[in-house]
Amino acid sequence: MVLFLCCITVKINLCFSGIPYSLKALTLDGHLNFDEVHNAARDFGNRYQLLPSAVLHPNSVSDIATTVKHIWEMGSHSELTVAARGHGHSLQGQAQAHQGVVINMESLQGPKMQVYAENSSYVDVSGGELWINILHESVKYGLAPKSWTDYLHLTVGGTLSNAGISGQAFQHGPQISNVHQLEVVTGKGEIINCSEKQNSELFHSVLGGLGQFGIITRARISLEPAPDMVKWIRVLYSDFATFVRDQEYLISAEKTFDYIEGFVIVNRTGLLNNWRSSFDPQDPVQASQFKSDGQTLFCLELAKYINKDEKDLVNQEVESSLSVLNYIPSTLFLSEVSYIEFLDRVHVSEVKLRSKGLWEVPHPWLNLFIPQSKIHDFAKEVFGNILAETSNGPILIYPLNKSKWDNRTSVVIPEEDVFYLVAFLSSAVPSSKGTDGLEHILTQNKRILEYCETARLGVKQYLPHYTTQEQWRSHFGPQWEVFVRRKSTHDPLAILAPGQRIFQKAMPFS
Repeated sequence: MVLFLCCITVKINLCFSGIPYSLKALTLDGHLNFDEVHNAARDFGNRYQLLPSAVLHPNSVSDIATTVKHIWEMGSHSELTVAARGHGHSLQGQAQAHQGVVINMESLQGPKMQVYAENSSYVDVSGGELWINILHESVKYGLAPKSWTDYLHLTVGGTLSNAGISGQAFQHGPQISNVHQLEVVTGKGEIINCSEKQNSELFHSVLGGLGQFGIITRARISLEPAPDMVKWIRVLYSDFATFVRDQEYLISAEKTFDYIEGFVIVNRTGLLNNWRSSFDPQDPVQASQFKSDGQTLFCLELAKYINKDEKDLVNQEVESSLSVLNYIPSTLFLSEVSYIEFLDRVHVSEVKLRSKGLWEVPHPWLNLFIPQSKIHDFAKEVFGNILAETSNGPILIYPLNKSKWDNRTSVVIPEEDVFYLVAFLSSAVPSSKGTDGLEHILTQNKRILEYCETARLGVKQYLPHYTTQEQWRSHFGPQWEVFVRRKSTHDPLAILAPGQRIFQKAMPFS
C-alpha cells in the first residue's frame, strides 16, 4: 500500500464529491449528524475552522470501528478522513477533519469507569472520559492517578495521544508513562487491546502518537494513594541561574516535593498583592515592601502532599527543603488546600475568563522542550530580548527527568538527561493590532523558533505544529522512519487525524 507522505496546508478542496450514501446507511448504536457540524470545526486555539461533513456521536466502540472500517473499505478513491475530538482543546485544528468525519469522543458510552483498589491499583476508563471525572471518582476510593496535566477538563485519549505533563512528571513521568493497557481502533477499523505484553508495538505507537495510529477508546491508568491536603508554595527569584539551579536540585533530591513547576513574570506590578487572594505571606511586612515593577522575575511553584496524621512531619520536611533554596526571602507565600482544589486550580481561572468573555479567544500557544545545557542561552535571548517588555499570558518553565519517559513511545523529546518545558500560554485580544493582538504574538513565536533554529539549541516542540514535511522529518529526527513504518502498518490509507498535517490520505493518480 502506497502512503503519500505529503504535508498539507489548510485549503478548501472544491472537488469533494459529497457524502457517500453508504455512510448515511451505516447501522450504529449512536448516530451520525450531517447538519450540526459547526462545533466540530472549533477548538481552544480559535484559529482554524475546518468543517467536517459529519459528526459521529458513538454509543459504543463498535460505532467507531464500523465507521472507520467502512471508510477504510472505500479505499483510496474516497477522500474521507476521520478525526477523534475530545473536549476540543487542540490549538491548531489537530482534531478537525475537513469534509471528513469527526468523532465526538465524549459521546462514547463504554463500560462504566471502574476503579480497582488492589495492590497494584488502577482505573479503567473510556478514551472520551475527562480527567476531572477520573479524579472525583478515584478519590472516593482514596486513590488518584500519579501524573496529571495542569488543566483537567481534557479527555484521556487526547492527553495520551500527546504525553500529558504537569509538575508531577519529574517524578512519575508523563501520563503516557502511567498507562497499563489500551483499547484502540486502528485506521483499518480493527478493535485491538494492547499493552507492554500484548500488541506492544501498537501500544507504544499510540502513546504520544498524535492520533496517527489509532483512536484510544479505553485506557487502564495506574493509581496511587490520594493525599488529604496539599501544601502549596510560591517563591520568587530575580536571578535566572539561581532559579534553575534550585529547580534542578529539587528534581534530583531524594526527599523533595510532589509537584515542581515554575513560571516567568515579565514586567508585572503588584504581583504579590495578587497572590494574597490564594496565599498567605510568611512575613507580611517584608512581602508588602517587595516591588516587582519593571523586573523579569522567576517564580518557583511547589506542592507537598499531606495526610492528616502526618501533617507535623510534612511541615518539617517542607521547612527543611525550603531552607536550602536561594529565593528572595520576603517572597515566600504558602497555602493549604484540598487535593482536588489544587489539581483543579486552572478551572477557577477558566470560570473567571468565561464570565468576562475572554476564554473563547485565539490562543497562539507555543510549547517547547529545551535541553538543560541550552536553557541559559534560551532564557538570555527570549526573556532578555524577545519578551523583555511584556507577555500575553503565563510562561511556564520547569525541568523534567528523561529517565521517567519511555523511548519506545512516539513522543519526541531532547537527547539530554534533563530537559525543560517552556510553555508560552498566550491569549490574543480579538481584532487588536497592538502587542496583545494575534499577529504580534505569532511574530514573537516565530522569532523564538527562528532563534532556536539558528542557535541550534536542539529544541523539540511539544504539541507540535508544522507546515512542511521537512519540518516534520526534522522534528522526529531518527524516529521519522519508525513513525512512517508504524503509520504504514496501522493506518496505511492515512485516514486518521488529518488535522495534524503529517500525512495526506493516499490518493490514486488519475
